[in-house]
Amino acid sequence: MPTHSRVDVIGFAIQSVLAQTMGDFELLVVGDGCVAGTAEVVAGFNDPRIRFFDLPKAPYFGYANRNVALRESRGKYIGFAADDDLLFHDHLERLLTGLEGGGALAYSQALWVSTDGIAAPFLTNLTASDELNTFLQQRNSIPASCFLYRADCLPTRDVWREDVEGAADWLLWRRIVGETYDQSIFYCRAPTVLHFSAKRMASRYARMPEFATALDIADRAYWWPSPLRVAISSEKTEQNVYSDLMRADPHGWSDTVRRATNDLIARLAWEDIQIVRPAYAAVQRELSATQGEIVMARGQLTTKRDQLLGALDLVNALQRDFSALEDKSHALDLANQKTSSLLAEANARVAEKALEIDAMQSTVAWKLHLSIQRLLSRFR
Repeated sequence: MPTHSRVDVIGFAIQSVLAQTMGDFELLVVGDGCVAGTAEVVAGFNDPRIRFFDLPKAPYFGYANRNVALRESRGKYIGFAADDDLLFHDHLERLLTGLEGGGALAYSQALWVSTDGIAAPFLTNLTASDELNTFLQQRNSIPASCFLYRADCLPTRDVWREDVEGAADWLLWRRIVGETYDQSIFYCRAPTVLHFSAKRMASRYARMPEFATALDIADRAYWWPSPLRVAISSEKTEQNVYSDLMRADPHGWSDTVRRATNDLIARLAWEDIQIVRPAYAAVQRELSATQGEIVMARGQLTTKRDQLLGALDLVNALQRDFSALEDKSHALDLANQKTSSLLAEANARVAEKALEIDAMQSTVAWKLHLSIQRLLSRFR
């Protein structure tokens, strides 16, 4: 159980471990630069099964310190417990059933608990090939507190990656699955862990989209089971409230919560069949019809586009013809201007010659010439 800053709730987490029906275990509490008061909370239990490692802060999530403690571990099986989670009283007993049957890795369901006390199950099934592939290749949706594994399934006990910033638990589970592929994974199909939203996340739904969806349903559904909707007062943490309920009657409370969880899962599945799936099918039909209309509209738009392109081609041709006519008109204007200029020039020359003729006819020589012409015409 690594711890850093949850002195306010680690006592409830430790109590849930010590209350296990299977009591033959050691609890290694790993102080990763933990805040003041943590050592006193741990020592206050005065239980010989607890060993406290008060270590300086290690990088990232303190994975190196977890390895320090694991090298000192002595058990045949190794599990993880978060300092802000709670274990059901039979958590170890149920998981040991699977490992004693020959498995290398066992895990259970978790109930995720919101900051305002609403619990919802996560149902990842690693025995289903598609869900296992998603788990191995894409993402982890199982809290680390849910797992228990055989210590001898890996060569050494100090198995936490120290060179990664986060998700080292996911890397560990993937490694175990990869190196023990010939051994089955044991899945306890009942909740044995209450997993709370980490304080550092400052998120009602622990930043898990599936949990956010569940809370949205719970906020709207009057039928959400009351054992999974617990009021949290401002004076107590959600861990404190749930721990009080759990400790008052471990067996009765666990049975009640598990029945409520089964009822919730059944209700969600039935509503999925009755309401969600039909609504989804109706939406799909509407979507299909809309898609058909879109295809038809696209065809019409294509036709209109082709018509517009044809009209555009005609406009472009007309523009080219008009441009050619403008060029011819311009050329004609230039020719007319040149003709007018030539005519004006010719008229000027004619007028000039007329003046010259008039001037010549008024001279004595011209008059003498005319007289001679008339005399000559008489003698002919």
